[in-house]
Amino acid sequence: MKLSVEKIIEQNQKWLETHEAAYNFLAEKLEKNGTDVEHILKKLKDLQVAIPSWALGAGGTRFGRFSYKGEPATLEGKISDVGLLHSLTQSAGAISLHIPWDIPEDANAIKEFAASLGIEFDAVNSNTFQDQPRMKKSYRFGSLCNSDPSVRELAIQHNLDVINIGEKLGSKSLTVWLADGSNFPGQHNFQEALQNTRDSLQHIYKSIRDDWKLFIEYKPYEPNFYSTVIQDWGTSLMLAEACGDRAYTLVDLGHHLPNTNIEQIVATLMMKGKLGGFHFNDSKYGDDDLTVGSIKPYALFLIWNELVYGMEHNKNNPSPAWMIDASHNIKDPLEDLLQSLEAIQIAHAQALLVDQNALREAQKQQDVVLCQEILQDAYRTDVRPLLREARLQSNAAIEPIATYRALDVRNQIIKERGLHSVASGL
Repeated sequence: MKLSVEKIIEQNQKWLETHEAAYNFLAEKLEKNGTDVEHILKKLKDLQVAIPSWALGAGGTRFGRFSYKGEPATLEGKISDVGLLHSLTQSAGAISLHIPWDIPEDANAIKEFAASLGIEFDAVNSNTFQDQPRMKKSYRFGSLCNSDPSVRELAIQHNLDVINIGEKLGSKSLTVWLADGSNFPGQHNFQEALQNTRDSLQHIYKSIRDDWKLFIEYKPYEPNFYSTVIQDWGTSLMLAEACGDRAYTLVDLGHHLPNTNIEQIVATLMMKGKLGGFHFNDSKYGDDDLTVGSIKPYALFLIWNELVYGMEHNKNNPSPAWMIDASHNIKDPLEDLLQSLEAIQIAHAQALLVDQNALREAQKQQDVVLCQEILQDAYRTDVRPLLREARLQSNAAIEPIATYRALDVRNQIIKERGLHSVASGL
């Protein structure tokens, strides 16, 4: 289904008067403090966050998956759902495909369908963390790191196939996340596994076009619990530098040990010009992939503070590719993604409110208390009126979830797809 601009504008009338009062009050206050409100609105409208194709169905864990009603069973259905999110927010203008979960049968037709909804194709993602039907070899003991050259060749070829699909769709980047590692001491040779991975990535990198980027993701554990080949940002950075100028580290918020200082990692990578992409989610214990901002909103703000600073001061770092990587498990996937988009923009707007000049001066004066006050003053500002105004100016919904529910979107989807339609992926 599609949501027309007319329907959204009609729903906006319910909240327009309340919104205008709240926005005018906040805008006047911010402008008196020297904040360029129009600049912030433009930044909010410009930010586009890709939606992964695997997040449009119900998530799950290795213990089970509870399917949600009316899941998109086809790639067209997934793109349609991203179109709904984009209609409601005007900030979800791209989809990121995972291959082989979402191989288009007709790339040109899929590309045209996505374009009709205002959707582009973000990074394509390769899957070598599980065996596929009719595979001649197994990834049981690793893919790009495997001690068997024939398995490495199979994994490399899969990545090349993914690149070929991405080129047909207009994507400009490949994301590689490896589950490669070991569950027991002595299972594999650490140095050999890393060297095999480096050589494999270099082979893949040489196959991408000059206008493409390679994003190398990392994760400290799972599904291997003794060692992971690309276990941290330093290893990812080392591999990216071994590949070339267009290879970058990709940061996933869930891929860190508890209490890791992610904002410091972000700052370091941007200083090096090597932060290529960002996967948003949240967690309590590990890689929980929960709704963005649902557990650690202040940490998300601090990360965005470094992102805003880096985008302004580290011109050697390209604009990062933004994506949500969530497994919402029991929520309506579209409502969860709407909440995540909102949380990302809230932290983004709060970070844009930080007086960087005042903060830098306080740092020079070693005024620790004032540094904290400057950051927390921005963080404690309710910036939601700014988000609503940005959406209003873009003909999106002032209140996306309320509009989604008022228009009974989920039930309309169920009527189209049925109760038992199940999405591929997680």
